[in-house]
Amino acid sequence: MNYIEIVKAINNKVGSSSYSIWTIGVTDYPNIRKTQHESDSENVKQWSQWKTDSEKVGRDVEKHFLDLGMEGGSGGGGEAGYVYVF
Repeated sequence: MNYIEIVKAINNKVGSSSYSIWTIGVTDYPNIRKTQHESDSENVKQWSQWKTDSEKVGRDVEKHFLDLGMEGGSGGGGEAGYVYVF
């Protein structure tokens, strides 16, 4: 998916809730990353993921939502093949 499609999908998922209660990240291996978050005792029941068209798309989407107050950090995720939120 492209930048606009993923941003729209995330905004639909988040709805009117505060961005600060959500976590965003990028990864090449979403199932492994989800398990890692679960192992860290994080609640991933609201997990969603989207396949990115490119690493740039993934990193740009992540930065956009980090700048809006979502939890997470930049820098990881390999080639950022997926963006995820929970």
